[in-house]
Amino acid sequence: MKKVPVLILTGDGINCERETARAFSLVGADPVIVHVNDLLENPRRLHEFEAAAFPGGFSFGDDLGSGQVLALKVSLLLGDELRGFLEAKKPVIGICNGFQALTKLGLLPEPFGVRKMALARNSHVHFLDRWIDLEPEKASICLWTRNLQGPFSLPIRHGEGRVVFAKGEEESIHRQLSHAGQIALRYTEDVNGSHGRIAGVCDPTGLVFGLMPHPEAAISLLQHPRSTRHGNRNGEGIGLQIFKNCVSYLKEK
Repeated sequence: MKKVPVLILTGDGINCERETARAFSLVGADPVIVHVNDLLENPRRLHEFEAAAFPGGFSFGDDLGSGQVLALKVSLLLGDELRGFLEAKKPVIGICNGFQALTKLGLLPEPFGVRKMALARNSHVHFLDRWIDLEPEKASICLWTRNLQGPFSLPIRHGEGRVVFAKGEEESIHRQLSHAGQIALRYTEDVNGSHGRIAGVCDPTGLVFGLMPHPEAAISLLQHPRSTRHGNRNGEGIGLQIFKNCVSYLKEK
């Protein structure tokens, strides 16, 4: 069966593109790393791909806020093509800085709707770099987290990962997303002040997914500090399942 082509964005401070491409490659996809400027010069190229990934990193040094400049560039120069990409039911994942960019693009929690969620500075004002335990939401509609059993661990490394909602509407928005199955992952403990310990959110289709932890850094047991407890007999890390879910969907589609 022909491998599905997956776009992996790079450039402008993105630094996890190779790890993300490796994860997709291991589960049978054909990842292609493309510099964001090359894509913006030829926006129609987006439609050559069946899925897209916004990897982690520090796009534009986070000088105006994490993911802000990247989101502005993509919105201004790729907006119409991106809308068509989503309308074609093609999956998109944003990891860490990529999650921040997807949120500032207005793709999460509802594509092209009124922005009501943001990722703010961690409540303790420190950069986090550690492995953390997570629980998948059983009622989630997220394609990417299907069949995940918790708790499991993934690494986090961020300074602006605290999920916040529109002021005065925090609880109502949280309930709405929870009832709609859009909350995909939660931390098992409060690590950054994120509302409801939210670590990952999807859109109403379950195809657009943003998360602060790094699944591409947990695709092998060898990457885990407690490797004998977090993986399977094949030596696969739990993070690989997230990429498997995407490729399985594309092959079925």
